[in-house]
Amino acid sequence: QVQLVESGGGLVQAGGSLRLSCAPSGRAFSNSPMGWFRQAPGKEREFVAAISRSGGNTVYADSVKGRFTVSRENAKNMLYLRMDSLKPEDTAVYYCAAKIWSQYDMTYDFSNAYEYWGQGTQVTVSS
Repeated sequence: QVQLVESGGGLVQAGGSLRLSCAPSGRAFSNSPMGWFRQAPGKEREFVAAISRSGGNTVYADSVKGRFTVSRENAKNMLYLRMDSLKPEDTAVYYCAAKIWSQYDMTYDFSNAYEYWGQGTQVTVSS
């Protein structure tokens, strides 16, 4: 059974940092594009960042560009999201997602592209 498990969320003050991790299990995702999404209370899930299967291509939502960094370690089958200069508006449940396969080494910034999703980890930024 394929699972994606996020960790690293928590409570942090504005201006602080967190690093989220996503550990897939049940299969290797080294050839899979992956992404991060978030959902704040009362809002729809939104795209945060995505990374290509090699890690060579990344894309970010404008709201996090310059503050967040997505990375992966294919040898360890791990995905990360480093979040710096956090703001209260970053408060949300953060989800990692994986696309089974992509012919090209590209990123995907829309949720329908992804077949697998984690359960989410809560990030709360206090002002």
